[in-house]
Amino acid sequence: MSGDQYGGYQGYQGFAVPPMPTSPPPAPPDRLRSVAVGLLNLSGLGLGYALTRRWLLMAVCWVATVVLLLVALPADPDGVSGPLVVLYVVFLVFAAVHGALVGLRTRLAWPAPTPLAIVLGLVLLAVPAGGVVLYDNARDEATQQMLLDRLEKADQLVADSGRLSFSAAEPHYRQALGVYDDLTTAHSGSRAADKVPDRLKTFYTTVAGAYSQKNYCDAIPQLKYLRTVPGTIGKKQLGALTTWPDDRLATSLYECASASLATQSADWPTNFGDLLATFPQSSQAGQVEPAVKSAVTKAAQGVSGSEPCAAVERLQSLSTQIGSLQGEQAGVADALGADATRAGSQADAGAYQCGVSQYRSGDFDSALSTMNDFVKNNTHDKNRARAKKIAIAAEVAQTVPAAGKRLPTTASGGSISVTVKNDSPDDITVLYTGPVTGSFTLKACGSCTTYSLTTTLLSGFKPCSGGKNYPQKTISLPTGTTYFVHRPDSSTASPASDTAKLRSGYIYTECAYATGSFGTG
Repeated sequence: MSGDQYGGYQGYQGFAVPPMPTSPPPAPPDRLRSVAVGLLNLSGLGLGYALTRRWLLMAVCWVATVVLLLVALPADPDGVSGPLVVLYVVFLVFAAVHGALVGLRTRLAWPAPTPLAIVLGLVLLAVPAGGVVLYDNARDEATQQMLLDRLEKADQLVADSGRLSFSAAEPHYRQALGVYDDLTTAHSGSRAADKVPDRLKTFYTTVAGAYSQKNYCDAIPQLKYLRTVPGTIGKKQLGALTTWPDDRLATSLYECASASLATQSADWPTNFGDLLATFPQSSQAGQVEPAVKSAVTKAAQGVSGSEPCAAVERLQSLSTQIGSLQGEQAGVADALGADATRAGSQADAGAYQCGVSQYRSGDFDSALSTMNDFVKNNTHDKNRARAKKIAIAAEVAQTVPAAGKRLPTTASGGSISVTVKNDSPDDITVLYTGPVTGSFTLKACGSCTTYSLTTTLLSGFKPCSGGKNYPQKTISLPTGTTYFVHRPDSSTASPASDTAKLRSGYIYTECAYATGSFGTG
């Protein structure tokens, strides 16, 4: 048989081999495999898709997880927003369900037994669970750092405020105190809250900085403010600081008031009053009455010094100020009352020395007023008689300044007779001073009239010579110069004056008459 005989096989050239499938044929359903793929996808890494060769879906899982990490890290106290977390959880659930459906009929690329894949999926669930735990720890640490930063800022605010005046610093102190309070109440377990007790000690010493420098008056408002702190911070947190300002405030009130009392400032009764009312049983309150008593004694000694009027004014002020103190709670009300009375009595008695000083300095108006008050207020004082004389001399010196060159004595009488007549329609008071000093009153002359100024200029004018029954009084005076003032009781008339140089062997007559103003002759 020749080769041509094989030509019959040419007919097989039309046969075609079937194409290979693009993917393996679906595997039989396997629920365990489905569970394994779903569990592996719950890790957020898309490993279920990797074992079923769904690379794009695995990449989507990675992108979702990376986006979450970028948003969540670094951890901060506020954490990740709730909607984003919910969206991510929904995505994981969807990936797990979808992966389970895919894995039901798809063989795994990694030829591992299905139970091992399930175990691996369960183990990998620790990744998101551990991530949550680690993230919570990181967020807690961020919260701790945030609270420590708040504490540091409050501490710095206190330190900076300590260099300001208290009025300017007080709002900042309140702001810092609010931070301390929030840390101890809203974040009681934090590291920052644990540091607050030490910070409060610093807060107290900073606020009361004036006390440590012995600036007691400046320390008073600071310490009063610190006594209000327990209204903001609980006594449990404050501990011994609750009463820390009390003794210091009592000391400041006493020291400030004592200094003001010594320098005669007007605000000492307020501070002593606060001390007696707020800390009545304190040792500082027990020192108030002795301090006041000493001030009265010192002021009384000043009456005999170079400035008696200032001492009298001081005693008068002390009497009023001491009387304003309420010492009942401290048990010193009676003693303070006695001090106030003594100051008033010393002031009344010291008015004599004050009047003498005013007279000698030529302040006759003040001397007159002072001596009249002294005579009125001291009916049994040994100097009352002379005070009357000085008041008369001061009034004379108001009209005739030369009359005030010598301080009058209580001497009376003399060898020269002087008769004073009243030729005027007004009652008059005759005041005189010189070797002796005195005064008396003459009734008005009922039949007398006021002389015209023209009449008084005539050469023959001679008052008290009309043969009338003039009211008159005769006094005895010693030789020397005596100054007379005729003071009309009429509010519209002015006093007149006369200077008489009296010599032995003569009889003198003074005549008071009325013109446009009173005249003498």
